[in-house]
Amino acid sequence: MKNNNKPCRFNINYDYMSGLLTIDFCIIQFEKGDKIMMLQARNVSIYISKDDRLLIDDFSFALNQSDKVAIIGEEGNGKSTLLKLLYSEETVGNYVHHTGEIIRDGILAYLPQFMGENDQLLTVAEYLADTDFYDDYNIINSLGLEYELLFSTQKISTLSGGEKIKIQLLKLLSDKPDALLLDEPSNDLDIDTLIFLESFIRDSAIPIIFISHDEMLISSCANVIIHIEQLIRKTKCSITVSRLTYEDYLKFRNLQFDRQNQIAHKERSEYKKKRERLLQLYEKARHNTGWKNPDGIASSDGHAKKSMQAIVSKGKRFEREKDNFTEIPDRETGIITKFDSNIFVPSQKRIIDIELPELKIDGKVLSTNIVLSVIGNQHVCIIGKNGAGKSTLLKTIWHELKGRTDIVVGYMPQDYRDVLDYDSTPVDYLQTTYDKETYTKALTFMGTMKFTRDEMHHKIGELSGGQRAKIIYLGMVLQNANVLVLDEPTRNFSPLSAPVIRTALSEFNGTIISISHDRMYLDEVADVIYELSDNGLNTVL
Repeated sequence: MKNNNKPCRFNINYDYMSGLLTIDFCIIQFEKGDKIMMLQARNVSIYISKDDRLLIDDFSFALNQSDKVAIIGEEGNGKSTLLKLLYSEETVGNYVHHTGEIIRDGILAYLPQFMGENDQLLTVAEYLADTDFYDDYNIINSLGLEYELLFSTQKISTLSGGEKIKIQLLKLLSDKPDALLLDEPSNDLDIDTLIFLESFIRDSAIPIIFISHDEMLISSCANVIIHIEQLIRKTKCSITVSRLTYEDYLKFRNLQFDRQNQIAHKERSEYKKKRERLLQLYEKARHNTGWKNPDGIASSDGHAKKSMQAIVSKGKRFEREKDNFTEIPDRETGIITKFDSNIFVPSQKRIIDIELPELKIDGKVLSTNIVLSVIGNQHVCIIGKNGAGKSTLLKTIWHELKGRTDIVVGYMPQDYRDVLDYDSTPVDYLQTTYDKETYTKALTFMGTMKFTRDEMHHKIGELSGGQRAKIIYLGMVLQNANVLVLDEPTRNFSPLSAPVIRTALSEFNGTIISISHDRMYLDEVADVIYELSDNGLNTVL
């Protein structure tokens, strides 16, 4: 493409009465060296093929050079689907179909939410074999990767979640892309790498579109928000593009919602008062005219007849005013969930005492001299560098506890496939006893977590990562688990759902043994924090 076109100009318009935000723009393009890169969506609508449900309606967007775009929305609203489609039609397969046009030019790099199974069968050296990462010492060091790992024969599948993300990022960046599309890049990253990721996204010379559950990451990096909503039990979709920071967008959104809501209710209140007054005048006129014809008008009294005609005419005009009412704004309701308040663990009950001389994976010693004791309703969280062995340790704890009969243990693994059958349905997973009461309860609970009737019966493999997390979470709620073993429990929950989950866990009266690098989770939920290093567990809090 020749660089003889003018750059895009955005005009953002907000209708205070309707609450609609519109964007007028010309074709966006910008120079990068001697070439022009472009990513633009024109009137794109996305439909779920299985039930033909409209997921995204008439979406238009153009990417600027300086854009750091965060896509937000509840689980299952289409965030990952939109990101995949922006990258390539091939990534969405037959699960959805779309109308409209997407224009791409330049090198786009895409980080999926879940690493492909075939890639995980490769060794690290095989996975990186066709990339030129050798000169990217700064990136390698910033990502906290050991240089020896990049040439190792260790299987990708045996790496920690954070290490997998880092390896993928290294491969993407080695291709020198013109734009990055990242789906949950913060998943499983340790705190040091999260801080690096924030700096990397914020300071990047290339535009980045990303999805993340991490509210602090979004607040720190995003200067554009794309908010996808499913309203009225997912029968109406809405998508808003705002060139504001995350905090400013939320403030603006709440202010406009409140303002529109006030105007709408004021109009309806005034209408009601006017209507009541008009009815009073009508009844008074009827009383004064004596006998009335079928139209309520007495033919013997000309003055009364004219008065009644005027009132009837005014009433008709008055009724037409309703067509111009300010619309009462719709806003997606959040999830609702909590654990049974009757769950209880005695303060002196010993949940686990574990001593491990060595923690290994594939013969590699990750840590030594691990000692952990948990009693009562402690909320324990383990942090540490990626690859330190946290998930391996948590699995060990889970295997120690799951056979116990004096406690009920719930487990959320790092890889959801460890507990979920992706060919099964959410109803099948939650309806463990197959009786009517359990079935009804499962449906009710899924409803509070924003599942539609159709989604309740979809294959789990067709659902989003956040929806899969919800299913595991609901399974623990329904079984009245009093001990929770959780690997990154807020991972894949949206910035709108995560606060609800954190509140439910902070109020949980049972025991929690968890891994998390969610800084808000550490602050709100954990009351004991250990750091896992190569020489065991050290108390942080």
